[in-house]
Amino acid sequence: MNFEVSRFNRHGVWAIYRFEIARAARTLVQSLLTPVLTTSLYFIVFGAAIGSRMQSTSGVQYGAFIVPGLIMLTLFTESMSNASFGIYFPKFTGTIYELLSAPISPAEIILGYVGAAASKSIILGLIILATASLFTPLTILHPLIMLAFLVLTAATFSLFGFILGIWATGWEQLSFVPMLILTPLTFLGGAFYPINILPPIWRSFSLFNPIVYLISGFRWSFYGIADVSVATSATVMLGAFALCVGTVSWIFRTGYRLKN
Repeated sequence: MNFEVSRFNRHGVWAIYRFEIARAARTLVQSLLTPVLTTSLYFIVFGAAIGSRMQSTSGVQYGAFIVPGLIMLTLFTESMSNASFGIYFPKFTGTIYELLSAPISPAEIILGYVGAAASKSIILGLIILATASLFTPLTILHPLIMLAFLVLTAATFSLFGFILGIWATGWEQLSFVPMLILTPLTFLGGAFYPINILPPIWRSFSLFNPIVYLISGFRWSFYGIADVSVATSATVMLGAFALCVGTVSWIFRTGYRLKN
């Protein structure tokens, strides 16, 4: 991909970005209200019903402990769905060929779609954080690191969703990966519990789950507690981001499922 700054088509990027943001605004209930209500239900069920029966988890009140995991769960899902739908719909309608023939580079196309999806997810994550503060008192020990994890995770999963949207050949495939792969990995990734309470064999198995590292690092920015080291979490996130960037670069270089 060509990232020449002197020829950067900011108008093309802004047009794609604005279109995707406008699409989300037209479906405000689905894009915003539904995730907020879902998160509130998680707090009612897990935070109130279960949390009231538990004194603390890793020295943190259980309701507060699950907040980073719930934010990440929403961030994963929304980033992937927004980015995958954003690029799949032009493929479905055939307007993708107009986009590919326009005077805009692959890097600018990616920046427009992925930037819009990541922006929506970050805003939603901050709204979920504000909603969570209504249910339980929160402490953010490292706010800058928290924002860094939030932005990097949203960008990575938006890129992954972009790849998914190009790979998919039908609407059912857009929901296949989030429902059958991502959601189970998230629930098994320490979103609602520390992995050190698991039996040794399952604890070792969890270390192969990349979601564990993302949630662990994000939770550390809140409370200073983590299942794995923060450096390891950051390394896994940066590695996943680099892998997604490399995959998207290969897709545009080869025209995989774009030119046929």
